[in-house]
Amino acid sequence: MDLGISGNSAIVAASSSGLGKAAATALAEEGANVVMNGRDEERLDAAVADVREDASGEVVGQPGDLTEADDVEALVERAVDEFGGLDHLVTNAGGPPSKPFLETTDEEWYDAYDLLVMSVVRLVRESVDHLRADGGGTVVCSTSHSVKEAIDGLVLSNSVRMSVIGLEKTLSRELAPEIRCNAVMPGAHETDRMEYLIQTSVDQGQHEDYDEGYDAWTEGIPQGRLGPTDEFGDIVAFLSSERSSFINGEAVMVDGGDARSNL
Repeated sequence: MDLGISGNSAIVAASSSGLGKAAATALAEEGANVVMNGRDEERLDAAVADVREDASGEVVGQPGDLTEADDVEALVERAVDEFGGLDHLVTNAGGPPSKPFLETTDEEWYDAYDLLVMSVVRLVRESVDHLRADGGGTVVCSTSHSVKEAIDGLVLSNSVRMSVIGLEKTLSRELAPEIRCNAVMPGAHETDRMEYLIQTSVDQGQHEDYDEGYDAWTEGIPQGRLGPTDEFGDIVAFLSSERSSFINGEAVMVDGGDARSNL
C-alpha cells in the first residue's frame, strides 16, 4: 500500500533506539524525509546510518534533550531548514525510572512530567505553524499501554502518561481540520527498554532470572510473544498518512491483546 507520504518532512523525537527508531525507519522507507533525534550524539549517528540503509527519503540527525526548550526549537528548525517545511511530528520519549510508589521522590515525579508531557507540549507548540502550512499535517504521540492498564512497578509511567492522552485528545479538536492528532499505546516490544525493565524486575527480586522475567512479560499476551518493532513503525506511518485521514483523536493500542480493559 502506497501511503502517499513520499517527499513529506517528518520529525521523530527520541528515535536513536527502540520504537522511536522503528517509527523513523517506517516513515523513511515510505519516502518521507526524516529528522531523527536523541541525546547521545554518537548513538544517534549510528541510528541514522542504520535507517538510511533502507530509506527512500533523506534521513538526518539532530541531537538534543527534549526537556530543554532550546533543543526542541533547534529540532524543529532543523526539519524546516533541511526539508523546507514540516508535515509530520511523532512525539516520543524514553521511559521514566521503574520504581514502586513509596520509593519515588518528588523530583522523580517532576522529572517524569517534564520528560513525558512537557516534551510533547514544547514539540507541538514549536511545530504547529509549520504543520498547518501547505494543507496541514499530523501529530502522532507515542505513549504506552500503561495508560489503559497499570503495570506493576511503573507508577510514573502509569500515572503521568495519561496526561499525554488528554493533551492529544484536546489537540485533535483544537487543531483540526488542518492537523490530525492521534496516539499509539505500545505494549511489550523487542526493544532495549524492554530488556531494561526485565532486568530491573530481576534486580528487584520479582523474578529469579532474565528468562523468568521474559516469560512473565509474554505470559499474558494472547499472541504469545513480544511485538516486532517494525510493525509498530508501520502503524505510526499509517496514522501519519492520508490513508488514515478520518482517524483523529484516537489512542490505538498496540500490545498483542495484552490489556484486558474493555475501554
